[in-house]
Amino acid sequence: MLENHAKLMQFFSQAKEVTGRKKLQKMVYILQSFGVPFEEKFQFHFYGPYSEELSLRIEELCNLGFLNEEKEVKSNYFQYHYTLTKDGTQFLNQFKVNMPSCTESIEMLQEKSSRFLELVSTMLYFKELPREEVIAKVHTVKPKQKFSDEEIEEAWKLMDDLALRLQ
Repeated sequence: MLENHAKLMQFFSQAKEVTGRKKLQKMVYILQSFGVPFEEKFQFHFYGPYSEELSLRIEELCNLGFLNEEKEVKSNYFQYHYTLTKDGTQFLNQFKVNMPSCTESIEMLQEKSSRFLELVSTMLYFKELPREEVIAKVHTVKPKQKFSDEEIEEAWKLMDDLALRLQ
């Protein structure tokens, strides 16, 4: 078992359950942006930052029986629910992984919608730019989302809260 797989298992141990593949991608990217030592590489994709490595590791953890993926049929799509299995928990108890406790931060992210986390992760992807340019970039790369000024302000606040908790 590779350390990166164990880090993801630790994340699921703290999260208890994650609903949605997009939400999972955004949560890991956001936590990584604030120093949580996930090592997956992300590229900008249709829904914001996306990691093929993360998708593959999740699939491997499911195939190993350490992670449960439950598919729920919605009106016109599938929604996925991820939980750590009993075998995953037992393995994790034997494998010491160097991961900070970020349960509170994970809970903060879980309370938010996938759409909002898409906004936050997109803003973080362009974090090297000045604030005004980040906002302009969001409106340029995500015009169909029509993020409001209030949502953008809420995203800045969440990022400030996470920075205080995680660094």
